[in-house]
Parts: sequence; C-alpha cells; structure tokens
Amino acid sequence: MKTSYPNVRVKAIKAVNASPVPSSRGGWISILEGNSGNWQRNVEIDYDGVRSFHAVYSCMTLIASDIAKLRVRLVKYDQGVWSETANPSFSPVLRKPNPYQNRIQFWEHYMLSKLSTGNVYVLKRRDNRNVVTGLYVLNPTKVIPLVTEDGDVYYQLQADNIAGLTAQVVVPARDIIHDRMNTIYHPLVGTSPIHAAGIAAMQALGIQNNSTLFFANGARPSGVLTAPAAISNETAQRLKEHWDTNYTGANAGKVAVLGDGLKYEPMMMTATDAQVIEQLKWTAEVVCSTFHVPPYKAGVGDMPSYNNVQALNVEYFTQCLQIHLESAEACLDEGLGLDGVTMGVDFDQANLLRMDTLTQMDVLQKGKDILTLNERRARLDERPLDYGNTIYMQQQDHSAEAIAARDQQLIAGPVETPPVIVDTASQERAARAELLLAFHKGLH
Repeated sequence: MKTSYPNVRVKAIKAVNASPVPSSRGGWISILEGNSGNWQRNVEIDYDGVRSFHAVYSCMTLIASDIAKLRVRLVKYDQGVWSETANPSFSPVLRKPNPYQNRIQFWEHYMLSKLSTGNVYVLKRRDNRNVVTGLYVLNPTKVIPLVTEDGDVYYQLQADNIAGLTAQVVVPARDIIHDRMNTIYHPLVGTSPIHAAGIAAMQALGIQNNSTLFFANGARPSGVLTAPAAISNETAQRLKEHWDTNYTGANAGKVAVLGDGLKYEPMMMTATDAQVIEQLKWTAEVVCSTFHVPPYKAGVGDMPSYNNVQALNVEYFTQCLQIHLESAEACLDEGLGLDGVTMGVDFDQANLLRMDTLTQMDVLQKGKDILTLNERRARLDERPLDYGNTIYMQQQDHSAEAIAARDQQLIAGPVETPPVIVDTASQERAARAELLLAFHKGLH
C-alpha cells in the first residue's frame, strides 16, 4: 500500500518478516546505564535529566549551531576542482528541506538528535519524478531499525503528524537517511556521548541539587542538637520541631539561643571540605572530553593564552566537527542519489575557519601568485574588477621548464665548437677578382 502524503511517494509495507536490532547489550528496550551492573546498584542514567546539565547542553548546542550556520552547497567536480553549481532537482531541498524548517533549524534539529541519542532518522519525500523534495527529521524514540533474515534493512516508524505519518508504517531503507555515531553494539545503532558522560553528569546534578538545598538553608548544614544528659522522646521531638520552625527554611540564619547545655553539631561537610567547585569542574571536563569539545568553548576552564583564532578553530574542527560534517555529506549524497564523484553535497567551511583580519590579509597578499585579484577580493566579499581576472607574476620569475633546461645544460657542461680554418690565400684572390671586375665596369 502507499501512504497518503501530499506530493509524496513513500512505499509503506504492511508486514515484513524482520526483527528489531539490539540497541545495546540487552536489546532494543533496555536500561540505559553507563557501566555494567549500574542498574543493580540503583545507578541509572536519566537521559532527560543529563541533558539539562550545563556542560552537556553547552556541548550539544555548540556543535549543532556551528554546523547549522554552515551553508550547504551543491558542488560539481570539474577539471580537478569542486565548484558550486545549481540543479533544479537537488538545490531546492538543500535550501528549504521541509515546509516548517529553514536550513538552519533543520541542521540544528538533525545534530541535536544525533548527539542526544546517537542516531538521526530523516524521512525522504519524493515527487512523481522520484526526486527527493522534502527531508523530515523523525523522533528517534519512535523509529526502530529492522533486519530480515536475508539482511535487508527496514525501519518501523511510529505516527508522527508533523512528518505526515498518521499511523505506524514500515518503510525500506531507501526512504530513510540514517546517520549514526559510535556504533559500538550494532552497525545500525549509534551510541550517544551521553552513554559515557552520563555518570559524571548525574554526579554533577547531584552536587548542584545538594548545593541548592544547602544554600537555601542559609548555607547552614544539617546537624544534631546534643544535650549533656538523657532526654525523653517527647522533649527531643519538641526541640526538633522548635528548631525546624525557627531556624530553617525562610528563618535560616537567625541566631539560636540554646539553654540547658544544648549544643549544635553539624553533620554534613561544608562546601569547602567537599571541594564542590573542583568536583563540578571535573565532571564538566569529562563531559567535554566525550563530546570532543575543547573545554574553554563550553565555558569550562581558561581559554588558551596564545592569540591565534585560526589555530584554535582548526583544532576544534578537526577533533570535533569534521567527522559530523563528513558523515552528513556522505549520507546526503547517498540519500539524494548523488554519486559523490562528479556531483555531491558540501558544507561551506569558510565561516567556521574564518581568520582574524590581519592574518587573512597576510594570506591573501602571499597568495597573489596563485589567485587572481578578483578571487582574492571575493574572499573579502568585495565586487570583482574588470581587470582583476589575471594572475600577475614578477618579471624575474622563470618557468620550471626553463630552470630545468638550464640545470641540465650545466650538468652536461659547455658544448665544444670545432675550430674554423680560414684560407687567406683564397680570400686574397677573390678580393683581387672583385677589384678587377669593378675596374672594367668603370671603363665601360
């Protein structure tokens, strides 16, 4: 049967003899734990809660926004160079993936899904030409990969109204773009960095919650009231209620007057003793390491002292962003039906790796032997000039061929020319003959 999408052609299969792939060591639906045995020890990772930890949120949104701000280009390979081109079959969907998202919103959604769950599923919509005209990021919790006994891959999609799915359907792999990261347990199931950072993030959230209660109580730790002698249960209960009512919550910080030898002894370590700030910094650094984000970019630690913006961005690009960009480009090439050899999809990285003004001008000045004036002006968003399409070189420069020929001549040595033998007698006779001939011509 076919689902009834407007201007869509997606073949939905009623039933298929396929089994869900395992999402982890314990199956598709399992306890989300960072280490084996955590569930038995009541150490369970709350993925929704972990994403609220500032380091996790910062890393995820930083990566997603940096990738989203890069313009996606359709490029064509010509004369050994990839250059931007336009094609009515592919360019529109790159500019506007679907009716409710622009390209920036689409790629932020794409990357946040991938980073939070390790998987992103994109439903492809086609027109009557079988050309992809829409891309819809699906809720990853509502998609299950299926594999048949023959190894064919399908995807079970739950209802998703915003993507046009009004009921559960099973679609073949050709209708889904599945980008996944860190396929530790199964090649069709990615693993999020939260899998490794979850315990550290839960620890940090626990520290923050305790600190919140600690400071809400006027920064006064819990403790006990001790008496020099035995007291009855009724007296102890009365003293406790009196203390809670008058010296905790909104009344925290008031001066307590104790009599009858009563003494207050705190039981919880102070913030200094527990080294709360150091613990929070350590947990944030662990989170940054799992996302491969330099800590200073997530607001953790100090920024490097050397002043080289390009070097810092190149480091961040190579260790964190590049794998996501390359993976998305490969998935889009395959999903849109591009071969990636003569035509493909490319993220414009110029904005990401932008240099400071002084360095940029220095690089453009040094590149005048390989770039035309207009090409250099284009890097600065300046309009071309009529006379700027020529590469100028200094007059004393020589071609590689000329230098190679000169070197070959030096190696071979100077060429010896044979001596010229001059017959002086013959030359004298010829001269006298010319004089006689001229004399006779003068007589006549």
